[in-house]
Amino acid sequence: MKKIYIFLLSVISLAGLNSCDDYLSIDKYVNDMLTIDTVFSKKHYTEQWLWNTYSTLNGKGAEIANKGTTAFAFASDESIFGDWDGGKRCQKYQNCEYTASDQLSEDRWSHLYQGIRKASIFIHNVDKCGELSNSEREDLRAQARFLRAYFYWMLIKQYGPVPIMPDEPQDISLEYQDLAVARNTYDECIDFINQELIQSARVLPPTRNASRLGQATRGAALATRAKVLLYAASPLYNGNMDLSSLTDDAGRQLISQTYSEEKWAKAAAAAKEVIDLGVYELLTVKAGEETVPVPSTVSTANTPYPNGSGGIDPYKSYMQCFNGEVTASKNPEFIFTRQSYTSDDLNDISKHAAPRQMIGWNTIATTLKQEKAYLMCDGKPITHSSPDYPYQTQGFTLSLSEYPYIGNNVSLRYANREPRLYASISFNGSIWENGSTTETQKIGLQYFYYKDDPSGKRLSEPDFYLRTGIGVKKYYHPEDSWNIGGQVKYKVEPAIRYADVLLWYAESLNELTSGQVYEIPSYSEQGNISVKRETGSIESRQGMRYGFSRVRFRAGLPDLSDADYSSYEQFKKELKRERQVELFLESARYFDLRRWKDAAVEENLPVMGLNVDMNNSDAQKQRFYDERPSDMPKVFLEKMYLWPIPKSELTRNKKLTQNPGWK
Repeated sequence: MKKIYIFLLSVISLAGLNSCDDYLSIDKYVNDMLTIDTVFSKKHYTEQWLWNTYSTLNGKGAEIANKGTTAFAFASDESIFGDWDGGKRCQKYQNCEYTASDQLSEDRWSHLYQGIRKASIFIHNVDKCGELSNSEREDLRAQARFLRAYFYWMLIKQYGPVPIMPDEPQDISLEYQDLAVARNTYDECIDFINQELIQSARVLPPTRNASRLGQATRGAALATRAKVLLYAASPLYNGNMDLSSLTDDAGRQLISQTYSEEKWAKAAAAAKEVIDLGVYELLTVKAGEETVPVPSTVSTANTPYPNGSGGIDPYKSYMQCFNGEVTASKNPEFIFTRQSYTSDDLNDISKHAAPRQMIGWNTIATTLKQEKAYLMCDGKPITHSSPDYPYQTQGFTLSLSEYPYIGNNVSLRYANREPRLYASISFNGSIWENGSTTETQKIGLQYFYYKDDPSGKRLSEPDFYLRTGIGVKKYYHPEDSWNIGGQVKYKVEPAIRYADVLLWYAESLNELTSGQVYEIPSYSEQGNISVKRETGSIESRQGMRYGFSRVRFRAGLPDLSDADYSSYEQFKKELKRERQVELFLESARYFDLRRWKDAAVEENLPVMGLNVDMNNSDAQKQRFYDERPSDMPKVFLEKMYLWPIPKSELTRNKKLTQNPGWK
């Protein structure tokens, strides 16, 4: 007897795929009941089922979003927000005031499993659609297989090992307890996701045209695979005895207690296969008259990119990767993206970061730790700055032209820093261009965060100030404005970008024993990928230098020395700092600290900031830069390495077991 399935069916036309506003939109859904045979007999319905499956990636399925959808970017040590119940919402993330019953904005377990079910139904029924050609069916099935793997990846990234559901769609007439499924081991989850992505990559095309932006490609499948294998190789899951108590309902340990270096080799080989596609490159903008030159003391300053920083504008290259100046379809760095249709998108982050005079919420703050991670413009850390470009904690600029990127009366601590700081951080006295407003008197102004300034701490608006005195500019475009007549650039979520892949490659190679060569089978079954720990070179597409230096050169910074590459510990330190800066506010830091098992140290430190209780009087404005803990409590407990499984799911599925430390 035919089984009846209930689902939401989109009624947007396929032509809607050409519109950023309509693609993946679920605003126009209607309820319908159709048999599986009826749905998959029509091309239109079949494709709409898949678009509906893609929509799982939005809303609760977003990875980089504002605090209302996913707040992992504000739950680590890089940024916080201060509104929403006087900052208490953010405090719950920072201070572990969430539970299995109160998931804050992170309850996506059932949401992702619904997506998995939709994808599975599609995979098993797309062949019924006679209106599709064989190649069309295979492409659509490969997309659904990619999505199913990606949904599982999002689950294990947050919760650790999860149940892999039976491949065949389940009869919804069955009671939930009859569908109870135990958790698989982490390695079983990885193996399943890996094989799904391999199958997808063998079918998916290398690229898609602009009208199909956001649909899976071969690169998206291979890059996701590389990321999944990187996490599997990382200390949290690779021989982590601290998670020995994580078991299934039968007492089976779910995390391998034996360390395997080969997992790092597999991650390196997977990243190398993305590189070898030859499809992706870091976004760069050609140098122009306004380009600030890289210091002459940097040996690669004039060597043409990608062998140095010559010929590009590092500031614009990094900034325009995120702010909508370059459309996603023309950005060679974007491997997989989400197009947003909700208020919780990148523009919402920008509005929550913008000063009050721009009708912004003025509430997303950068931590002092994050600000200090940015290097000086010659590549030196602020703790060991050079005489040519010293880090200065006292004094202020005296004119608009004294230092690049910063205006008058700005603390000298922001002088001569690397370009990514100016593209990412809004310091006290930053210029916000506000270019599209018709209120011309509000264009190109400096905004200050001193106490009693309109965007500082004020009694009249106690929630809307930066609790660290340091703001955010990433995702902001100079034309963005919320004042009268203002407009904002459309932006897509950079879920996976090439800079990340390059850093994965370098990190994985560093973890291999010197002299040990691994031969890892290619996803295509066309020979092996040979990987070993080696410094390598920029030109050869081999070694740590190839992956790491391109990211540094794009940022206008020098390469590391051979000694830095030769030292396992020194390179790991540099790699971690590079990821902290390059991937700021991309929801990477939260999970990096966990997979490295660094969170117990890094997230048990106070959230440091500046003295926002100081005003701009001559007597107090220097004291604004006194470093002090913010009013945001911060703690990390061992159980926070994994997110608690929702209590409601444990109640329904009697075979589920909770993560250690949670009830």
